Formats: sequence, C-alpha cells, structure tokens
Amino acid sequence: MKNGLVHLYWGDGKGKTTAACGLALRALGSGLSVVIVQFLKSGKSSELAPLRALGAVVLAEKPSEKFVSQMDDSEKAQTRAMQTALLQKALTLPCDMLILDEACAAWETDMVDRNLLRCAISERPADREVILTGRTPAEWMHTAADYSTEMCCCRHPYAQGVPARKGVEF
Repeated sequence: MKNGLVHLYWGDGKGKTTAACGLALRALGSGLSVVIVQFLKSGKSSELAPLRALGAVVLAEKPSEKFVSQMDDSEKAQTRAMQTALLQKALTLPCDMLILDEACAAWETDMVDRNLLRCAISERPADREVILTGRTPAEWMHTAADYSTEMCCCRHPYAQGVPARKGVEF
C-alpha cells in the first residue's frame, strides 16, 4: 500500500470489532502484517486465535474484569499504565495494518496516554492502515478518519434476555 488510511467503526451497534477483524483477515490473506491492540479487553475473544495463527500480533491485557466506572483510583492508574504500555509496544512493531480496538473507550475514559494515541494516528508511517473502533469517538477521530462507518443497533437479542453467545458475540 502506498497510502495508509484511517478507518473508524463506531456506534452502539454490534460488529465494530468484527469488521476490524475482517479487515485483518483480508490483510493477512494479502500478505500484509497486522498488529491488533485491544484496549480494555482480555484478548480472549474467539476471533483472535485464528488471526494469531495466521500471523497477526495481538496485544491485549486487562488487570481487572471490572468496568472502568467500577474501578477505584489505584485500579484506574494500573489499567491506564497497562493500556499505554500495550500501545507503546504496538508502535515499536513494524506492520502494514494497526487495529486499535476500543480506542474510543480508552480515550473517553482516559485509560491510555491520549497524546500517544493521537500520535499513533497523526504520526503513523505513510503506508500504515489504521483502524479505530468504539462506541463514541472523539471529534478528532471523526476528523482523522478517511472511512467512517456507524454501526446502529436496531434490534439485539440481549434486549430479550438472550446472553452473549460464544462464536457469535465473542
């Protein structure tokens, strides 16, 4: 690729991470290198094992199963440090495609060094494709995006009490 572009998958609907992983699969199938950072996730979702097997580097770590809103100040500091370290590590790895899954949430909750996250987009190598996902992107993310796709939830089985299902939702 000569021109690396920025993709933004956002909104309250299902499929943001799935779309990003689909791009990773396409890139890997084309011989491109892929690095995935999953902010605020454990890295255990079912789609990650085959992506790893195909050569993607997946960086994901979370010190707690708690949501950020449930964390005390110490847990927030530990989480922020861990998420920033994941991004720092990702930026040292050469890749054609960098996926920053849940970057919107990491930004919104201040669980990553914001300057580093902005620089990952604005100062990326010219040929690097970057994908951002999350529910509520910052305004600068909208501005930086070459592609912007809003995922809207029109209906979801969770509203009828159907829990997340392995292989479909995770």
